[in-house]
Amino acid sequence: MNKLEAFGHIAALAIRGELIFPTSVNAALRVQLALDDPDCPIDTAISLVLAEPLLAAKTVAIANSAMFNRAGAPVVTNVRGAIMRIGYQNLFALAAAMVVRQFGSKITDPKVRNMAEKLWDHTIAVAALGRLIARHVTGVNEDTALFAGIVHEVGGFYLLSRADEFPGLLDEDPENWHSASEEIITREVMRKLCIPEPVADAIEGLRDSFMSIPPDTLLDTLLLANHLTPVKSPLQEPQRDLPPHSDSAIDLFIDEQRLASMLEDAKRDAADMSAALLV
Repeated sequence: MNKLEAFGHIAALAIRGELIFPTSVNAALRVQLALDDPDCPIDTAISLVLAEPLLAAKTVAIANSAMFNRAGAPVVTNVRGAIMRIGYQNLFALAAAMVVRQFGSKITDPKVRNMAEKLWDHTIAVAALGRLIARHVTGVNEDTALFAGIVHEVGGFYLLSRADEFPGLLDEDPENWHSASEEIITREVMRKLCIPEPVADAIEGLRDSFMSIPPDTLLDTLLLANHLTPVKSPLQEPQRDLPPHSDSAIDLFIDEQRLASMLEDAKRDAADMSAALLV
């Protein structure tokens, strides 16, 4: 089975709702579904997190990371305090990060596993930088930007998780015939994971959209984070030609000093997040 056939087969399964997720994903999905309700009682959220020891440990760890505790506040020692510090949106993002990581848990091929690790490094880099771009440049909700960054490559993770079953999936594809199938797969995976529509729309727009001037949307935030991060995706397709003067346009709202500062902060935040998520 070649690459196009593999993509077509997986896309057909996705359309029929026959997505294969690791069993460990289901727990994180239950947490996400509950937290999708902004009126979810804090005690319910705590109970859901405590029911999953791994998620509980990661929640406390990330609440104590420099990303969420730069003011030197006391160390959080329980789930209630951790949730109060990071908030529901970031807990939702943390559950999503667990889902994304679990897609790589069943990969046995060393080459594919290495690609999954590189894709994770890219994902966290984009999420951390996107959060800062939202804060300093586009003005969108920075927690939403963090979440969008964490899930923006979820389709790629799902495909890598199926690569052991479909060896042709990673074959060379110089003419990029798989794009349509990948869009379908990504859309269906996001639907299954209950990704909110505004976030899903922004992720779907990454493939063929250009940044608006000035950048002021979630899509612009993701486009900028993907363009500016030095940590590139191993699944990245050949770059399209950018509109003339794109880089000089970016200079209008991110000067060299600010960009250098954001890249340094994003690198530190990405390291903090990765360390917390490895607990």
